[in-house]
Amino acid sequence: MKVEAIQVLFSKFKEDRLFHRYITNNHIEPLLKNLGDSVAIKIIGTSVLKQPIYSVTIGSGKKKILMWSQMHGNESTTTKAIFDLLNTFISAETSIKHILEACTICCIPILNPDGAEAYTRVNANDVDLNRDAQLRSQPESKVLRTVYEDFNPDFCYNLHGQRTIFSAGKTNKPATVSFLAPAQDEACTITPNRMIAMEIISNMNDMLQQVIPNQVGVYDDAFNLNCVGDTFQSENKPTILFEAGHYFNDYEREQTRKYIYMSLLTSLDYISTVNVDGSFHKPYFDIPENDKCFLDIIIRNAKIDSNSDVTDIGIQFQERLVDGKVFFIPKIEKIENLDLYYGHREIDAKGHLVLDDNYLPVKINYENDFVILNNKKTPILSK
Repeated sequence: MKVEAIQVLFSKFKEDRLFHRYITNNHIEPLLKNLGDSVAIKIIGTSVLKQPIYSVTIGSGKKKILMWSQMHGNESTTTKAIFDLLNTFISAETSIKHILEACTICCIPILNPDGAEAYTRVNANDVDLNRDAQLRSQPESKVLRTVYEDFNPDFCYNLHGQRTIFSAGKTNKPATVSFLAPAQDEACTITPNRMIAMEIISNMNDMLQQVIPNQVGVYDDAFNLNCVGDTFQSENKPTILFEAGHYFNDYEREQTRKYIYMSLLTSLDYISTVNVDGSFHKPYFDIPENDKCFLDIIIRNAKIDSNSDVTDIGIQFQERLVDGKVFFIPKIEKIENLDLYYGHREIDAKGHLVLDDNYLPVKINYENDFVILNNKKTPILSK
């Protein structure tokens, strides 16, 4: 499919009732009821706190794709993209009909509904579900495993979100979308199974380079069998990790959801029309590995007190859930030379004093929406 056509579909079928970062069962349940008879919706289990975990299955083809989102409850961008995709699939669009004829797609929109409600990475037992693939100590882990075994997918999509710190290589380009074909053994062998995942990633990267050039990365493939992707890959199921990252001034991740949607649709189109056997996996190795080169804000050339040399101040946003909305709280993480870092926003202090709200020297862990710069109140969150 052409990039322009996919962008038109996104604009047409974007689910406007899902927005910003806080997405829970309360948000998706009304949408599930409106999807219609072309999808099969099931409650496949319950969470620690007995919230339902849903699956949505659509399509009639032989190629089976299993995708799950919000395994980490505070990573909701891919959930929004799933509903954008579902809206597309239940439409009468002829341009995507071939996907549903070739594929059967099973989606778990929110695997960790307790974590989603609390806006935490972990579940209600304080367990990271993506480190529970072997023990399967948690009900959510058991639900995913049961669906995996019953559905018996040909491809697995492990959908996540990543922090704003990540860059595409050691560059000033954010890793807006990242991928990984997880390892399936300690040696990180490039197996036929991984080649299939790499080929699909390469195809998505080709598309993304047309819209976000140099803003795609891949993760280090260090093997950890406790991770779900590594486990499924080790069981010879081609598995792809998707990571929704940062786009300029897009802390709500509304622009990134578009690129995730485009990636999902591109990959499904590719799977539905091609016999993916890994033959075209090599471009995967041209995608730069993620690095950690970004801070949310850098105040450069600042003086901390009248006797100090100029230095830099690095600020990272802390995500806080307050009354059902996520707020971004600036917190000073570094006071040092930050020449090796980039800021998503940068402020030049021009050698002036930067003080806290009490006109005292700023310190690590200082949290506030502003600083005193050159004796003037300077908002940090302003664009």
